[in-house]
Amino acid sequence: MASTATQLAIRSVGAVTPLGDPLRVVLTCPYSLSVDGGVQGQVLGLARELRAQGVDARVLAPSDGPPPEPGVVSLGPTRRFSSNGSIAPITVGRVVAARTFEAVRALRPDVVHLHEPLSPMHYPLILGTDLPAIGTFHAAHTGRNAWYDTFRYPLAKMVDRLSAITAVSEEARRNVEELTGEGCEIIPNGVDVQIFSQAPPWPSSQPAIAFLGRHEPRKGLAVLLEAFVGIDRAVDLWIMGEGPQTASLRSQYEKYSTPKKRIEWIGHVSESEKAARLGGSTIACFPSLEGESFGIVLLEAMAARTPVVASDLAGYRHVARPNREGIMVHPGDVMGLRSALQELLDKKELRQTMVDAGVRRTEKFLLENVAAKFHELYRAAVAGRQTLPQS
Repeated sequence: MASTATQLAIRSVGAVTPLGDPLRVVLTCPYSLSVDGGVQGQVLGLARELRAQGVDARVLAPSDGPPPEPGVVSLGPTRRFSSNGSIAPITVGRVVAARTFEAVRALRPDVVHLHEPLSPMHYPLILGTDLPAIGTFHAAHTGRNAWYDTFRYPLAKMVDRLSAITAVSEEARRNVEELTGEGCEIIPNGVDVQIFSQAPPWPSSQPAIAFLGRHEPRKGLAVLLEAFVGIDRAVDLWIMGEGPQTASLRSQYEKYSTPKKRIEWIGHVSESEKAARLGGSTIACFPSLEGESFGIVLLEAMAARTPVVASDLAGYRHVARPNREGIMVHPGDVMGLRSALQELLDKKELRQTMVDAGVRRTEKFLLENVAAKFHELYRAAVAGRQTLPQS
């Protein structure tokens, strides 16, 4: 596999079926669509945009409740597994494999797009079919990946079975290169700017800092709470999301919530409320400690015209460049985070400068362009062409 879009190898796998009109694509996600997550949101958003571009795009994924939107085929409930400093809601087993094959037979896709292709859910599609398959890697692992190190040979063989592979960022690509010894094309995550730019801002009687993410150690919510209690300004903290730390952090910090400085535990939010909350906040804060490959939430905040304060992680810098679209703080630095938040609260002109820069930055990550790139890649894979068409 080559490392540029025009050189990316497309291997023929089995008999090539005629191109459908519209092209039929199944996008898969290994994580429960009932749980908030960057991969889940990207798969659903990409499928919607592909349908808008005339592709018959369906999503195949586990769900711990009703499918969240039309066009989704559920593979059933999930179990929680520890992965990359988080708890991954995934599904595995013979029943899942049988449901996967049944769904593929019913949907008759021309090509499948596997997100996190080395998740166990995808083994039946990689090993048990000859469908053209695109694999997109999202995760970035700190240091060595024990899973890759232990099962390097069989995993590399599965990657070799794919028609093409992509990664969402340099960090995700590094993991792929360590496994295969080869490069892959970066096609970043995308954002539907209109969803966030046109959402009516959530009303607030005073400035507000918005946090969105799973409540677990690597997301740094405890660091944000500790920084927030020391801010001597009238400001609210909107905490969106849930997780294993919710109860303990809420119990620990509830006493610091006052009419002047309210800590609001909002919980799970719909896509429309997320857009409204991000648009209505004064600052969006993402204080993760590690393990961030891309940072789609930063992009969503920028599309909502809200300045960003985030940890200085490589995956985040790929989206918001330091002192241009956001203020970046060393991960885990409570005092540094507090100082950055206070600076943006106090400097309206700085906030507006970063908002303007953020809006311009989102133009490089438009979901419609990401979908168009994948649409081109799907057709190249199905046709069995040896190289990706020139862009």
